[in-house]
Amino acid sequence: MDANDGFRELDRQECLGLLAKVPLGRIVYTRQALPAVLPVNFGLDRDGAVLVRASASSELVSAVDGAVVAFEADAVDATTQSGWSVVVMGSAAVVTDPAEHARLLRTGPRSWAPAPREVFVRIEPELVTGRELVGGRTLYGVHLPS
Repeated sequence: MDANDGFRELDRQECLGLLAKVPLGRIVYTRQALPAVLPVNFGLDRDGAVLVRASASSELVSAVDGAVVAFEADAVDATTQSGWSVVVMGSAAVVTDPAEHARLLRTGPRSWAPAPREVFVRIEPELVTGRELVGGRTLYGVHLPS
């Protein structure tokens, strides 16, 4: 950690462990050549891939299938002025294998807004980065009052 900024870089395992603790994140993708951000509930697969369950006919599914996307989740404690943020970047694809789809129906995330026909979108964790803000406000290692 650099004492000047109060942040600590997280390794891949720490990032995946933190992602497993929160139910909501944001998927960042391209819509009409502009960045779009959509909050989604999600889960992690056994290989660390991010899984999103969505309506098969949604704009999100058509926009991200086969595209490189970013996914971000975080947690913040305003009282202690601490928290973390994790970003996963990688290729997104709709799960089309029937056996894999059946497995995910049993083990994958549940949709908070169920639709008649749902699919799973898998984001492969090609690049995983994270930072943790520790100890609240600090300057040169000295805790500052709020």
